[in-house]
Amino acid sequence: MTKRRMFLRMITASLLRRRSRMMIALLSIGIGATILAGLVTIYVDVPRQMGAQFRSYGANMLLLPKEGAALNRDQLAGVLETIPQDELIGATPYRYVRLDMTSRQQSFTAAGTDFSQVPKTSPYFSIEGAYPENTREVLVGKNIADNIGVKTGSTMELTYQPTDSGEQASPEESRTPNAELAGSAEGFGGGTVYVTVKLDGQAAIASLEIDAGTQTPEYGGRAAEDDNFLKQFIGKTLPLALGEDVDALSGATVTSEAVVQAVNTARKTEKAARPQTLNFTVTGILTTGGEEEDYVFLSLDDMKTLTGSEQLDVVELSVSASAEQLEAYAAAISDEHDTVQARLVKRVTRSEASVLEKLTALVFLVTLVVLLLTMICVSTTMMAVVSERRREIGLRKALGASDGSIRAEFLGEGLFLGLLGGILGGILGFVFAQVVSVNVFGSSITFQPLLLPITMIISMLIAALSCLLPIKRAVAIDPAIVLKGE
Repeated sequence: MTKRRMFLRMITASLLRRRSRMMIALLSIGIGATILAGLVTIYVDVPRQMGAQFRSYGANMLLLPKEGAALNRDQLAGVLETIPQDELIGATPYRYVRLDMTSRQQSFTAAGTDFSQVPKTSPYFSIEGAYPENTREVLVGKNIADNIGVKTGSTMELTYQPTDSGEQASPEESRTPNAELAGSAEGFGGGTVYVTVKLDGQAAIASLEIDAGTQTPEYGGRAAEDDNFLKQFIGKTLPLALGEDVDALSGATVTSEAVVQAVNTARKTEKAARPQTLNFTVTGILTTGGEEEDYVFLSLDDMKTLTGSEQLDVVELSVSASAEQLEAYAAAISDEHDTVQARLVKRVTRSEASVLEKLTALVFLVTLVVLLLTMICVSTTMMAVVSERRREIGLRKALGASDGSIRAEFLGEGLFLGLLGGILGGILGFVFAQVVSVNVFGSSITFQPLLLPITMIISMLIAALSCLLPIKRAVAIDPAIVLKGE
């Protein structure tokens, strides 16, 4: 029989003779290894899990046009190439305009978007009904739906009135002879009043057309048809003052003020802009508990039909990356593209980074405590074993056994226990991590190939360290004293 086989036989025989004590040590190492392997598995997989959870809170990066620049869908495609496609969860563009619903005398904010991307960047959207899938379909915020009484399947007639562009002259510069001016102002109830003004050869008002469809029909709505009210403007030069140059329409002072303000701010446009009107079908009612409930959402194609423009105001991005990576992507986008700047949604990225830091500290602290308790338990058990084997150790030393052989035997027993405990703990640790992940995060985790060998090595190291004090006690036994029975 070789020395190695003899050594292994001695270790196994010693462990089997003291099964109860060694089982306690094995369970201690196994439990410690289980918790260690489980926590390490969770920690390694937690960035992905936490990232998925934080994505449910919305986008973590915004793309905005730089000052004086414009952003459209073609440019967006090039910008998104900066971000690895396997990390880009979704990119939702938005264009915001003010639309009128003249049949209800209402005006509200409308958002043109890509509905295929909305659930990816705003998974918290709660829809009663369904997202629009075709043109001429809209998603209506709950507050608007309750206010105007629409529901899934209802129809809405929405009108877009072009606003002044940056290329237009100022109101004062526009007041030239024979000019045609257009203007708008907010009237009663937040509805917009539109005017078209024609000037004569002396730059005085020759004619005035008023669109007050958003105003109350029996009061402000009469501004467009009341001849006495309209005649007050004819022949007068701008600007006008309500109460001096023009008397308010009876019962419609707010609308009258809006008409005068619209006339005073009216200006020439490059091209005569006329309101665009489309009929839409409501496919769903949106509930978020936030400001989105005050919006109407329609497709970007419908928005282009209404406004004649493909301009985008903002793009929301949901990116599965760390805070450092997000900052790097944002800097790269802003530096490489002249028309786009990227900004991080700090409330999301900072919260995610903070949670990960705290989780790291918690995992480290719990692991340290568990390993320390495991060492104490194993060391206590091995000390009891040394006490039981004092006479055996003394007899072996009296027969010529060296201190090295005694050290090797006890260390071998500890390493063997660590090996078995590490294998057991590595397997149970993955099961433990899987249960925690499914119940806490709602998704399973992937097995890490290095988990088992690392757990075995750490368990054997902990067992070896736990045996140092018992080995020191065993080596210090004096054969003469032990054999005398003292």
